[in-house]
Amino acid sequence: MRTERANIISQLQQDILLLQGYKPANSPSIDTGLGPIKDAFPNNTFPTGAVHEFVFEGSESAAVTSGFLAAMLTPLMHENGVALWVSSSRTLFPPALKNFGMHPDRFIFIDLQKEKHVIWSMEEALKCSALTAVVGEMQEIGFTASRRLQLAVEHSKVTGFILRKNPRKLNTTACAARWKITSLTSQSDDQLPGIGFSHWRVELLRVRNGKPGVWHIRWQDGKFIPTIAHDHNGEAGYNRSHKVQQAWEYQKKTG
Repeated sequence: MRTERANIISQLQQDILLLQGYKPANSPSIDTGLGPIKDAFPNNTFPTGAVHEFVFEGSESAAVTSGFLAAMLTPLMHENGVALWVSSSRTLFPPALKNFGMHPDRFIFIDLQKEKHVIWSMEEALKCSALTAVVGEMQEIGFTASRRLQLAVEHSKVTGFILRKNPRKLNTTACAARWKITSLTSQSDDQLPGIGFSHWRVELLRVRNGKPGVWHIRWQDGKFIPTIAHDHNGEAGYNRSHKVQQAWEYQKKTG
């Protein structure tokens, strides 16, 4: 009797994970190139067909978060994917998407006046399976509204992203994960002064059925590369970051 009950609970947990966008280990999944970050999610799989929440404060953090999201959408959308970006005060500069391998014409931008219209539009768009992703910019969203978004993607398998600028409080939502992206000192291969590769501190503040954590990652040659914090000794920081990358590449090859 106890074994049967444990099997039922285990099956229910797997069914819930499937509804939340987590694929079984033997199912093909989309590699978003997040490296070790994906291990924070159940089954070591980035959840597509789910809703992700990004929180940030200020215009600078808005640009940083949008850049990271654009880089993450690049492999998710492949060559033919289309995304919808809806907001009441858009912070994105569309031509900047090209810096992360994404063309602005792959997006449909909708600018509305009120946040409640943004939430409604996002919910309706998430029901459209012809879209790959839907991004919605808003300040506040309650649990009930976020639950409606999650229910929408469970049927369409579209991936949703909520960008919350200056939220008054970090309330509970039904999102699969809550992210926070902050900028780090850019890095370059030649260690010369000037602008280097985009470098981020990625925090998973909350992961449903997963493990929150903090990672340093940069965008180079069209892909994410895990790094460590760049210290004051430029050469030492550079060499140690390459060791991290080499260890990660070795782990991928050896399984």
